[in-house]
Amino acid sequence: MTHFKPEISRRTVLRSSAATLATVSLGGWAQSAWPTKPVTLVVPFPAGGGTDAFARPLSAQFAKLTGRQMVIDNRGGAGGTLGAGIAAKAAPDGYTLFMGAVHHAIAPSMYPKLDYDIEKDFVPLALMANVPQVVVVNPKNHPGDFKEFLERVRKSPGRFNYGSAGAGTSHHLAGELFKQQTKTFITHIPYRGAGPALQDLIAGNVDMMFDGLGSSAQHIKGGRIKALMVSGNKRNAAFPDVPSAAELGLPDYTVTTWYGVWAPKGLAADVQARIVEELRRATATDELKAAWASNGADFGAFTPAQFGSFVSAEVKRWAAVVKASGAKLD
Repeated sequence: MTHFKPEISRRTVLRSSAATLATVSLGGWAQSAWPTKPVTLVVPFPAGGGTDAFARPLSAQFAKLTGRQMVIDNRGGAGGTLGAGIAAKAAPDGYTLFMGAVHHAIAPSMYPKLDYDIEKDFVPLALMANVPQVVVVNPKNHPGDFKEFLERVRKSPGRFNYGSAGAGTSHHLAGELFKQQTKTFITHIPYRGAGPALQDLIAGNVDMMFDGLGSSAQHIKGGRIKALMVSGNKRNAAFPDVPSAAELGLPDYTVTTWYGVWAPKGLAADVQARIVEELRRATATDELKAAWASNGADFGAFTPAQFGSFVSAEVKRWAAVVKASGAKLD
């Protein structure tokens, strides 16, 4: 049975990151005047998805702290790989950044001909947030609880479907793992991002999603969709009434979505240090703390070396998951 547990503990990353930041001298950073103009943040999914839910509050705080605009450039398509390819080819001057997610650690195993390498063509800057996956449905179509829904799915193999942010994303793999562990068959419907998939779920055009809380949270709170289960062995503080996978008899169903920021390869060290500091300052604000908490997220890590090691471990972990699940592009 597949276990979704990273090779590097997220708690270890957080602790070591905090310790490293505390010992960094700010003296060398004064050499960089960055930013002197607006910064573009490439988000490789359409507006309304999980990445967008973290990018836009970050953009607002960045502008407030630096006096320079952070422009969100949504470039959806191909499970987030289209936008990643665009960002990888940008000038490494600190004025184009890339906000990717766990999907970009999955992509190397799902897309054999990527035009970028997430480990070689980018400079890792910061792990921004980590959120659990949640199983969500349209309450008008499926008013019952998780056990009632699962019983209906088991009685009608192939009748039900689930939307995802695209083939090869964590939403897709979370669905495949769910099918393995519950011994069910549900048809996968890939979209060009979580936002469009959620809109079809809200409209009742798809039955369910395996989504990150970052994009589902506000819709759950608004009653437009219903959360049946949160992945992992404990409930989420932002949604204490939603049972965990372990409570519902799926102790190995642990899937999380993380979000991070990269820059194109070749970024100068002093500019990299300035960017990391501004990201740290932004996430220390009360506004971002509230936004992260509202989305059920934990804070990430800000040491580039630690983030790079974390991504490498995730690429290996997801390669094993893809192989075990037999997941393929639709």
